[in-house]
Amino acid sequence: MGPQFFIVEQIAAETALEVTRVALAEGSRLSVAASVAVCDPKMILIAYVHGDGATPHSAETSKRKAQTAASTRRATGWMGPDLALTLPLASGNLLTNVGGGFPIKFNGTMVGAIGVAGGTVEQDIAIARAALRAIGADAIE
Repeated sequence: MGPQFFIVEQIAAETALEVTRVALAEGSRLSVAASVAVCDPKMILIAYVHGDGATPHSAETSKRKAQTAASTRRATGWMGPDLALTLPLASGNLLTNVGGGFPIKFNGTMVGAIGVAGGTVEQDIAIARAALRAIGADAIE
């Protein structure tokens, strides 16, 4: 049997930019200076913005959240105690268990992921969810 091939759908750059714009606006509404990253399913960064006043460490945290959601195809924060430390360490800290990362899906097809950092975990989650709702992404867990 020959090699198996599959098609990977990727979020459009304009849609990724809209996600970051909406997330920044929602962060501002919540008084959160956020960093927002959007990557494709292969974890390649498509759009990124470091909001005015966002902390330096939120830059990498937002990217890690997006990459984790893309690679695991689930919202960040799902790892139990047995994996929450070992998976990030084993991946050279490319994975994170901190909430605020979500897959981006349209009609059941994953096209990328968003990661938000800069507020509390609850604020980051709320900002990401608001951005996904604004672009008409599938319901998120």
